[in-house]
Amino acid sequence: MSAVFDKPTLLQRVMPMLRGFDWPLIFLLLILTSIGLTAMYSSGYDHGTRFTDHGRNILLAAGILFCVSQVPPQKLMSLAVPLYTLGVALLIAVALFGITKKGAQRWINIGVVIQPSELLKIATPLMLAWWFQKREGQLRGLDFVVAVVLLMIPVGLIMKQPDLGTSLLVMAAGLSVIFFAGLPWKLVIPPLLIGAVAISLIVWFEPQLCADGVRWPVLHEYQQQRICTLLDPTRDPLGKGFHIIQGMIAIGSGGMWGKGFMAGTQTHLEFIPERTTDFIFAAFSEEFGLVGNLALIVGFLLLVWRGLAIAVGATTLFGRLMAGAVSMIFFTYAFVNMGMVSGILPVVGVPLPFVSYGGTAMVTLGLALGVLMSVARAQNQPSQAPQEN
Repeated sequence: MSAVFDKPTLLQRVMPMLRGFDWPLIFLLLILTSIGLTAMYSSGYDHGTRFTDHGRNILLAAGILFCVSQVPPQKLMSLAVPLYTLGVALLIAVALFGITKKGAQRWINIGVVIQPSELLKIATPLMLAWWFQKREGQLRGLDFVVAVVLLMIPVGLIMKQPDLGTSLLVMAAGLSVIFFAGLPWKLVIPPLLIGAVAISLIVWFEPQLCADGVRWPVLHEYQQQRICTLLDPTRDPLGKGFHIIQGMIAIGSGGMWGKGFMAGTQTHLEFIPERTTDFIFAAFSEEFGLVGNLALIVGFLLLVWRGLAIAVGATTLFGRLMAGAVSMIFFTYAFVNMGMVSGILPVVGVPLPFVSYGGTAMVTLGLALGVLMSVARAQNQPSQAPQEN
């Protein structure tokens, strides 16, 4: 007599893959992506296929999140060294024979044209978390020195391209891993004080430092011009200062409650440059005002808080460091983008997560969220959690 087996339904097949997911994190992501789609529809409805492409990019990021979340943290840790080595090798190849566009040598053709620096946003903190996991229980000062060297190799190669925005994101992710690994405060506070003094001196001596013919060491000329424009956008209101001035006008004109959905004059009369990408926060601010801005900022802060909560409950040091690094990546993305649009940070090519248009950025965000969800799943499924080496 042959046995009869019931064929499992699609839901029965999918549910085990969703087991252990952090649903508060999913809820926050749904809120932020809804805000992003609303802002993109208003800013980009007359901008070709930007809205539909943005929706496609969000679905792509969701697919990447789901796939990466199925990989246990221990498996992710085994990929750290190969990914970091591949990324650094590609950055060296870019420096030797990369493709130059608009004065920047950031791309390389390996059958398809790619930007290797995007890989390092994830590979660098992954490598540092792997290093500290291997040194757990026997950390010394020299281990932190090695970590800084591992961080500065990709950061230096990316800055040479030049790409200030990406290098800042990679550095922020790497420094967060080093800090969460137990870097003493006595080594954290002095650089912060030196940075604060340096910024104060630059602001105080801005007329002399930004005078015609004055060149700053280390920085490229365009990077110097961005800082000088930040300090005084009215020096070139129709040129280099146009982005900052129009962004601040749009934010200020939104007032408390905003002008309303699809009612932003600065946005739809095309005074705001890059209104669907880097400067979409200005368009959002004009239409939804201070109240909308506060809601968006609270959403990002809750996302960072949830990521740090996952980090606290992680089952391994590697998981804690990666979850903490991913959380700080989102904080850095949002802070730098909002800061540059508001005129308190130099203009760099950093998008606003889930809101700005950009396929590469959404892929990176999907990878980061997948790593975070992988750590959460290991925490919520202790019987399947990876064992520490």
